[in-house]
Amino acid sequence: MDLLFLRLDLMAVLKVQPDGLPEKLYGVHLLPAGGEEQWHYLPPVVPALQPPSCLELITALETEFAKLRPVREVDQGRDRAILVSVTTLSRKSGQESMDELIELARSDDVVVLDTVIQRRNQINPRLILGKGKLGELMLTALRLNANLLIFDQELNPSQIRSITDHTDMRVIDRTQLILDIFARRALSREGKLQIEMAQLKYMLPRLGMRDDALSRLTGGIGGRGPGETKLEVDRRRINDRLTKLGQRLKEVSRERYNRRARRRKRDLPVLSLVGYTNAGKSTLLNTLTSSEIVAEDKLFATLDPTSRRLRFPEEMEVIITDTVGFIRNLPADLLQAFKATLEELHEADVLVHVVDVGNPRFVDQMQVVDDLLRELELTGIPCLRLFNKIDLVGREYAARMAAEFDAKLISARDAETFGPFLAEAQRLVRERWPLAR
Repeated sequence: MDLLFLRLDLMAVLKVQPDGLPEKLYGVHLLPAGGEEQWHYLPPVVPALQPPSCLELITALETEFAKLRPVREVDQGRDRAILVSVTTLSRKSGQESMDELIELARSDDVVVLDTVIQRRNQINPRLILGKGKLGELMLTALRLNANLLIFDQELNPSQIRSITDHTDMRVIDRTQLILDIFARRALSREGKLQIEMAQLKYMLPRLGMRDDALSRLTGGIGGRGPGETKLEVDRRRINDRLTKLGQRLKEVSRERYNRRARRRKRDLPVLSLVGYTNAGKSTLLNTLTSSEIVAEDKLFATLDPTSRRLRFPEEMEVIITDTVGFIRNLPADLLQAFKATLEELHEADVLVHVVDVGNPRFVDQMQVVDDLLRELELTGIPCLRLFNKIDLVGREYAARMAAEFDAKLISARDAETFGPFLAEAQRLVRERWPLAR
């Protein structure tokens, strides 16, 4: 542990006898190749008989470390991360959550070097995981040349501080990873405002951690001094910025309300696509309306809401909108920041819940979306459930699942599968929108 936490490659201890004379010199060094044994003990030697110099050993070790060190992709703009999950749930639930974290990291263009899942009866309130496990984690990071630790659980400021006291690597949690993905993907002025607000709210309680510029060594009685002053200035700036962003988002909300009012004057019903992230909503919208909205096999590939006209087979026009995808444990600040966007859903006549039936955890994902719709008070709007990506599963399995969950089957890339979906959507719109009869 001293090798690790003191960031040393080799240590030697001289044992002294009760009479004050030296006994033997004991040495240990890290192993470059890793494996089950992370270190190697050198044979004890009498100090007078030790080799004249340890430079040869050090040079050999450094050469081996250099050979095994992978190419530094961080220099190419890509972080190299180890993903960590500490959970009190079952191993299966922990693995499912880790799989989603891996997808989030991939969506943020992060290289995943290794994953660590630790099950505990009780979460360590200070370090999240045990100190021994943290030591193993840092040895792995040293061997793999990682520069980033991503925790699946949300870390409070004191936990981040405690972990970073033991490592030079950057430490972020799942919330910060999602915020970074959103910051990369937001294109509209509104989306950028919403992301900035969520990031500032996340950052506010975490100011001052590991910032050597915030010196507390001079000035004032008690805690007053340049450090406290700078913290107060930073907090005040963030609060001022949050106030301005809140005002701008209110303006955006008014603009959206006016656009919705104009849409209502044209007597056009509205269908809103909702669903778990990467369920295929944008692909479906593209196929339905011959659009070219960005649609990738990544989580949160599309953030900004998009609206297009759609003509039903029986000569009836509607507006179909695509909204941001949902995910389990969606950060509360992010949900609040996207309130202006999600207001679009309240204006919908029919919600179309798109589900990736090819995902083995699609039932849990449906539950997450249903819970969020309930939280947003949208349960009063008719909801049509679509099982997408039927080309990835067996026909019998898809039919059985559709019957069990009362859903229509489609493949978002194949317009020929849309018939039952469009007929049911049109029926629901006519029930909800008398002018469309």
